[in-house]
Amino acid sequence: MKEIYYIDRLTQKIEQELVYGKFFIELLYGPTLFSRLLYKTIMPLICRFSLPSKIYGFLQKSPKSKKKIAPFIKKFHVDVTEFLNPVTSYTSFNDFFIRKLKPDVRPMSHAKNIAVMPADARYLFYQNIAASDGFLIKGAKFSIDDLLQDPELSKRYTGGAMLLARLCPTDYHRFHFPSDATLCDTRELPGALFSVNPMALRRNIQIFTENKRSITTIQTEEFGQILYIAVGATYVGTIHHTYKKMGPYAKGEELGYFSFGGSSLVLLFEPGKILFDADLIANSAQKIETRALLGQSLGHSIKTNR
Repeated sequence: MKEIYYIDRLTQKIEQELVYGKFFIELLYGPTLFSRLLYKTIMPLICRFSLPSKIYGFLQKSPKSKKKIAPFIKKFHVDVTEFLNPVTSYTSFNDFFIRKLKPDVRPMSHAKNIAVMPADARYLFYQNIAASDGFLIKGAKFSIDDLLQDPELSKRYTGGAMLLARLCPTDYHRFHFPSDATLCDTRELPGALFSVNPMALRRNIQIFTENKRSITTIQTEEFGQILYIAVGATYVGTIHHTYKKMGPYAKGEELGYFSFGGSSLVLLFEPGKILFDADLIANSAQKIETRALLGQSLGHSIKTNR
């Protein structure tokens, strides 16, 4: 398996990712003839039907799965001091996976003109979707039309800005509002549950447009209308929304969470509304992800420069 590297935004160092389920990802998405055969024959059965993910998810919610928590924390160096609740309080592996964090461990910029990272994740940023030369490999673009399945929306975001956030199984798996916003509506789109690991995306960038996803429309004063897209992945059969009502929410409030597994967020901004931070654009231009944390700046409103 080709190793995965990212830039840690806090240290600015290049780090190698520790991959959960590396053997199976390499087996299913690797370059060998056997892997290609599995990808064409077995993967569609696993990923296009929800039953395998539901069964696996059920097992992660069983009391017996609790024994996996301590080894997982040790192997992937998860910082338990950030947890809102003690490790001993989790009743299953999924209960640990959807954990909450202490309110003060993710400091947040409260400046109105600053949008913040919606989650702990590995990020790629594109200031102009139409002008980008490929997301992970040159020429490998996915279709905004296919992603949104709404011609009017697609037209509205043509030439806009986009971020891709890949949440690993080792990450905190709740996602939040990037700015003060009014939640307008959420639309669910059925689909498959392919892995969003970079190895899988290099084989098929259309995974984002094929996987199950929800599209939430939020309206903001500083950044216009934002499309907030939660994308399910292998063993993530359910995207949970935790908001209680349509209406106003403050920056950093929780919007939802993913159950066990890797998953992704895609945020689309209208043209001329946001300028992503320079380091994020530079890293993405090199096709290397930036690991950033909830609450860190992702960009500022363009109108503040006028």
